[in-house]
Amino acid sequence: MPPSAPPRSSWLSRLTAGLLLIFGFLPVVNWLPGGRAAPWYGVVAGQWVVGSLIAAGGGVVLAILTRQWTPDVRRLSEWGAHQMQAHRRTGACFVILGFLLYAAGARWLFSGVPLHLDEVAQVVQARIFAAGHLYLDPGAHPEFRSALHILDGNGRWFSQFPPGGPLLLVPGVWLGATWLVAPLIGAGCVGLFWGIVRRIEPRAAVALGASAVFAVAPFMAFMSASHMNHAGALLWALLATYALCRLDESPWFAVLTGAALGMLATVRPVDALACAVPIAVWLLWRALRTPAAWRAIAGAGLGIAVPLLGLIWYNWRTTGDPLLFAYEALWGPGHGLGFHAAPWGDTHTPTRGIELISLYLLRLQTYLFETPIPSLSFAIAGLVFAEDTHKIVSYWLYSGLLLFVLYGMFWHDGFYLGPRFVFLLVPVLVLLSVQGLARLAKFFGPASLGARWVWWTIAIAAVMAITINIPQRAGQYARGLIIMRQDPTRPAREGGVHGALILVRESWGAQLVPRLWTLGVSRSLTEAAYRSTDACVLDSAITALERGVARGPAAVQLLLPVLADSARVQPSAWSPDVSERVLPGHPYGLACQHRIAEDRGGFTIFLATLTRDWGDNVYARELHARDSLLLRQYPDRPLYLLRTAGPQNGAPLLLVPLVRDSLLAEWSAR
Repeated sequence: MPPSAPPRSSWLSRLTAGLLLIFGFLPVVNWLPGGRAAPWYGVVAGQWVVGSLIAAGGGVVLAILTRQWTPDVRRLSEWGAHQMQAHRRTGACFVILGFLLYAAGARWLFSGVPLHLDEVAQVVQARIFAAGHLYLDPGAHPEFRSALHILDGNGRWFSQFPPGGPLLLVPGVWLGATWLVAPLIGAGCVGLFWGIVRRIEPRAAVALGASAVFAVAPFMAFMSASHMNHAGALLWALLATYALCRLDESPWFAVLTGAALGMLATVRPVDALACAVPIAVWLLWRALRTPAAWRAIAGAGLGIAVPLLGLIWYNWRTTGDPLLFAYEALWGPGHGLGFHAAPWGDTHTPTRGIELISLYLLRLQTYLFETPIPSLSFAIAGLVFAEDTHKIVSYWLYSGLLLFVLYGMFWHDGFYLGPRFVFLLVPVLVLLSVQGLARLAKFFGPASLGARWVWWTIAIAAVMAITINIPQRAGQYARGLIIMRQDPTRPAREGGVHGALILVRESWGAQLVPRLWTLGVSRSLTEAAYRSTDACVLDSAITALERGVARGPAAVQLLLPVLADSARVQPSAWSPDVSERVLPGHPYGLACQHRIAEDRGGFTIFLATLTRDWGDNVYARELHARDSLLLRQYPDRPLYLLRTAGPQNGAPLLLVPLVRDSLLAEWSAR
């Protein structure tokens, strides 16, 4: 049977396919002079070629060897139709599959604890909410427990993130199992995805296949095993889409659409903007054609208003301005969208934005499915061979294009467990991929050699992903950030230490940062100073400022001269903390040599203590002479130092008793 003529896809599908081809396969980021690059592109592209040849070549061989085999299409169709009719049971199976997979990943790959700085900040805020507060009192000396993404000024100590993500974690805090929240949310996403595709995809096999692939897609699985807020954002985005599918059934689905978009705004405002604008335009277009559709706009407006009012109230109570988000209060206006100076000093330009888009799509090729064949190949096939694009798929495409535009205007490279800023694209890419495979098979003919080649190629690619690529990625995640997996409160519990003041030793460089914050130096300038200044020079400048009265802008003016040699500094070769900088030829005095020796003796990260229960102990960051402030605040508590047994990754934590008088004498001598 000769292949049928390929259908003509819509202009939106062709545009999207073209963009995926250009930015997903070509190293555009390496061709632009903006500053970012993908030095790994050559290696990865070679893996794509080899992997694709293995899968496609093996597919040819197996297609020829099985040429006498013809699938029983009728029985398969009957089975698929039965599963579609029993949609609740089928959906429950997908949900359970997703939850078990994500929960296993959360426990065994990520140790059930927040590892990324963003995760920690959101768990911290969830603990604040769970205790019935919007913020905590930072105390007289916030530098002893400050963190990069925590605001600690104006008598308020709280996270920089919008409240929606931490609110989702609150039940986990109450149950003592925050690691279960994201797997439950991810399972909810699977259920909503099934509810959507069974309504918009008439082919039972495609709907079932897409739901199964969505549940087990590596990018989906790994993100839903973490404490990041992206799974929560996807939950609200899918709920809005699900309600949109049923908009004509009841006015309440319009309210639900708006409410879901409003909740999405409380988690990730940029994602909400990308999802809400196409829906608003579509609802307005419908209302202009059908006056009765104005009720849907009113319902959606009512639904979105409540979460947005809550978000405005939260901003007002925390930052003091209803329209000022905490991350802008912390980092300044340069944190927001646009082409301007970024908080860490570099200027974000349109060229850099295009570079980021290129990086996101190049990374999606690997992280979406982890197959030897580039992951976007399947979605491109779905777009090229599209016969009739459903309005929900068109909505997802418009939303996805807008998402790329918006994050192209954002200065930060959102990479963790994959290109996380475009995580909302997973549903549409999965659906398009499965549709593409089905349309390719139909193009060749259901029982043809070409159709068998397609299915065997995909089968080989899936086996290679399951047996090689995904285990390698899982092992990479399981071995990462060991220092954040260690429980800093465990040595005190096991040693029977109670009512103590425990000083947590961080690296020398990590101690310099909160000391700058205490002087009134902004987060952005602190980052710039730390990255471009010799650690010893910076330590000396900070010490001189601490002895004076200059704070805020006055301290900044006195600090600026130390940045003069920023072009000459190099990563430290003396300390295990390579983020520290050294100026070649600059001599280190005894005090700086002592700090290097302390780094080599072992240190940990104070950040990990913020998500743990302290019991009756008090944990604080060690800041050497400044610790005398804590000793006066807690004069009767026994004193301990927490550090690792050495600089090696994964070295055990040690709790070392300290003598108060000896410390005071040592500090006064220096």
